[in-house]
Amino acid sequence: MINAKETLDTMKKLSIEAGKEILKLYKKEIDIEYKKDNSPVTEADKRADRIIVTGLKKEFPEIPVLSEESSDDHSRLGARYCFVVDPLDGTKEFINRNDEFTVNIALTEWGRPVLGVIYIPVYKELYYAARSLGAWSFINSREERIFVSDRTEDIRLARSRSHHAPQLDKLIAANNIKNVIVAGSAYKGCLLARGDVEVYYRFGSTMEWDTAAMDIIITEAGGIFSGMDGREFVYNKKNVENPTGFYALNKKENALKMV
Repeated sequence: MINAKETLDTMKKLSIEAGKEILKLYKKEIDIEYKKDNSPVTEADKRADRIIVTGLKKEFPEIPVLSEESSDDHSRLGARYCFVVDPLDGTKEFINRNDEFTVNIALTEWGRPVLGVIYIPVYKELYYAARSLGAWSFINSREERIFVSDRTEDIRLARSRSHHAPQLDKLIAANNIKNVIVAGSAYKGCLLARGDVEVYYRFGSTMEWDTAAMDIIITEAGGIFSGMDGREFVYNKKNVENPTGFYALNKKENALKMV
């Protein structure tokens, strides 16, 4: 068994260290490479990855790490615990310098997240959760437990700044959503967990490292996080792509009518 507090403290510390390294490169000229799937990667992604993966392996040598920017040899398969890392979620936001990129670290147990951390380097906002212990934020030197909102009327929907899906446009129109909040990366999940939006739908492909930390932060804040098929996501799979799009809600009454 892991020590949840000590493990979470290490995850928080590494996310902040990675965030500081990312910010060193943020105002400089950004050299962009493209991976096989045509997604961008920068030196900031790579440096953050080295900080986090090296730190996790040093502190927890027995726990495998799945990271977007590290090679995967599948030795993690079947392990009880696995760290799932996105060292820079929202690389497009980083490149476009709109501030809304995050560092995501989760720990899964038998395929489900039990600890999660999301850090927003520019805003210096830290969000984290532990299974059955709630979700928290640390902003301006103040730690506060966070909860989803109770709102069921005139609800607010978070949409991506960089990923456009025609299905979402149709969903917004069909459900007469008037309040649309545009934001980048996993920060949208943090907005829902802290009660600033009620609904977040994401169509299309995502990977385990995109959602694992957000999954537990939202659910521990009292919200709902689900695949579009109504099933919870399973992590540390051989195929690390999530099987469907997903949605996050403050309350089940706010589930949108699909079109």
